[in-house]
Amino acid sequence: MRPLRRSWIQRTVTPWLLLGWSGVLLVPWYALDKPGFFGFVWPAHLLEAPFAPVAFQTLLHGRWWLLPPVLFLMAPLLGLAAPSRERVMAWLLIVSGAGGGLYVLAQGFALGLQGWNAEWLAALAGAPGPAQKALGMGGLIVLLTCLILVCLGVARLGACRKDSFITSSIGMVVALIGVFIVFPVGIALLNAVRDNAGHFVPWLFVEKLFDGSIWGVGCLYAKVSCGVAWNTLVLALVVGALSTLLGLTYALIAVRTAFRFRPLLRVLTVLPIITPPFVIGMAVILLFGRSGAFSNLMFEWFGMPRSRWIYGFSGVAFSQVLAFAPIAFLVLIGVVQGISPALEEASQTLRANRWVTFWKITFPLMRPGIANAFLLGFIESMADFGNPMVLGGNFEVLSTRIFYAVVGASHDQGRAAVLALVLLLFTVGAFYAQQRWLGRRAYTTMTGKGDSGVSISLPDPLRWFCFSLALPWALLTLVIYVTILGGGFVRAFGFDYGLTLKHYLTAFSVEWGEFGLHFTGSAWDSFRTTVLISALSAPLTAALGLLTAYLLTRQRFVGRSTFEFASLMSFAIPGTVIGVSYIYAFNTPPFELTGTGLILVICFVFRNMPVGVRAGIAALAQVDPSLDEASFTLGARSFTTVRRVILPLLRPALTAALVYSFVRAMTAISAVIFLVSAQYNMATAYIIGRVEIGEFGLALAYSSVLIVVMLLAILGIQTGVGERKLSRREGPGLGIEGVGS
Repeated sequence: MRPLRRSWIQRTVTPWLLLGWSGVLLVPWYALDKPGFFGFVWPAHLLEAPFAPVAFQTLLHGRWWLLPPVLFLMAPLLGLAAPSRERVMAWLLIVSGAGGGLYVLAQGFALGLQGWNAEWLAALAGAPGPAQKALGMGGLIVLLTCLILVCLGVARLGACRKDSFITSSIGMVVALIGVFIVFPVGIALLNAVRDNAGHFVPWLFVEKLFDGSIWGVGCLYAKVSCGVAWNTLVLALVVGALSTLLGLTYALIAVRTAFRFRPLLRVLTVLPIITPPFVIGMAVILLFGRSGAFSNLMFEWFGMPRSRWIYGFSGVAFSQVLAFAPIAFLVLIGVVQGISPALEEASQTLRANRWVTFWKITFPLMRPGIANAFLLGFIESMADFGNPMVLGGNFEVLSTRIFYAVVGASHDQGRAAVLALVLLLFTVGAFYAQQRWLGRRAYTTMTGKGDSGVSISLPDPLRWFCFSLALPWALLTLVIYVTILGGGFVRAFGFDYGLTLKHYLTAFSVEWGEFGLHFTGSAWDSFRTTVLISALSAPLTAALGLLTAYLLTRQRFVGRSTFEFASLMSFAIPGTVIGVSYIYAFNTPPFELTGTGLILVICFVFRNMPVGVRAGIAALAQVDPSLDEASFTLGARSFTTVRRVILPLLRPALTAALVYSFVRAMTAISAVIFLVSAQYNMATAYIIGRVEIGEFGLALAYSSVLIVVMLLAILGIQTGVGERKLSRREGPGLGIEGVGS
């Protein structure tokens, strides 16, 4: 065994041990009530029980069960005090870190606010047992230190070329994914086999899972409603198919025609992305509801009776397609642009006409994009909460049923967990079907070689079909956004079209008082919270996503494929399920976060992290690994290589991840509707609250402000990143007056 280098101990191990011991001796072990840790009231009361670090909790307040973490952190000190061998010190770090971390978690889950959390523990040790609060900053610091000690020990045993940064990064990301994705989803699904008192009752799970209100098919032979699962599945299939079809027609027009208004079409496809989905549903009500502008017009001009067709399946599907078709467009436009013209030219050289070339060459190469666009539309429809809430009427879906099971009068956690499980199974099934449809075929058309071909124009019938479908839809989108932007300036849309600033003043009024400006508008609190939460979550999302992408593309380690699946799992889980999971997992010790702003930040970070991962993987695929090797050859370690070589080359991916995560945090509703509180209310929750009580003008005014803010962010990213430029010749075939088939 080789002697352990003291320089490595001083540079790497000692700082982490100092951090761990600060958590033991200087920082409160338990979570603090208001003003909280950052109120800094605790330094003057460290000897008192609510504020004491773990060492004082043990010595002064008789919490003897907290002694083992202190002892585990002493073990590395003993190793540092005496001459050590490398493997001995490595195993010492692993054992002390793993033992301390696992014990902290075990005692945190075993003891809660009422004593023992499990009946068998109460029977074994005596009820009710000692009570304790959730872990605070001291407990989190000790947990972090224990995790890093394990990672440092694994590195010294030879993992990842003995690179402490790489092993620590892997350990951190795995731990975060485990705590904030795997753990809450597991807790939510575990509640499916428990009753509201927490008892294990699997037969109750079976009863709730096969309840007629979930799977009933009475609508096929009687005038009753179908089960909520079938409602959700049929709606998602219809919305996924229609949004994919519309997105494909938009993409074909934008890439394969010379349509002169393509820039305007691009703007209209971007607007719904920066709008909370239910706002479109609200505009649909104002246009097509019983008192809507279009309904009134049809009644006055043609005597067409007003109806309630917009409420129910048709209205929800209509508004969801409006909201989610642009997402399909953004997926498909890159796919259409990436198809090599050389393949199409080869087809025509073999005397195939444009129809045959499109259906045999072009369309099959679009399959990955079509599959992904459908999957996105399917998942977005499954997870959508706002549109079914606004337009559903008597048409129920899983997301709204879950919401009422959590916050309704019945407050049935088991039923909410069962419904969440059904929703998750549908989503996983869609992922599996997508992979089966794509199979193992290769779809590569860009090889890095020059491509001077000219893309063929669309066959005339297909081109006119695209125009006949996309242009009326684009016009409808334009009318809807005129309604949204103009609705905040009229007194009562559908009744009184007199111009007014009342709604904006109610939401965003500012007054000058004795002590300066006072933001007296009712929307200011939620707006400030939304911007702050979004601004905090965006850099964390980008950093975590790009770090994960670097680990996946540049490192080889055991469990890498499982690690990749776990990092992308939050995208496959609908936001409704994430919100319910966080309620169950973080409402009691050891991690008590509900009602805080932190849980909103965490939710957004791990909900949007897969976007940063995919953006980072795509960007790193263009960075030659020889740059990393050159940096290592010159003596730089991984952290220096990432900071000075890799990160500057990932600026487009970093910017894209930042802006996307910021926009999604500003407009999210399905997950945060369960997590907002009176102190930390989000803009989308505020708006949907106004819609529920009929204050459409105020809701539209607030929505317009959000749209402007998001549009500025989108313009910023387009200016900063630009678009991909492919070296291809423009040909006359892209004109509308193309050659016939």
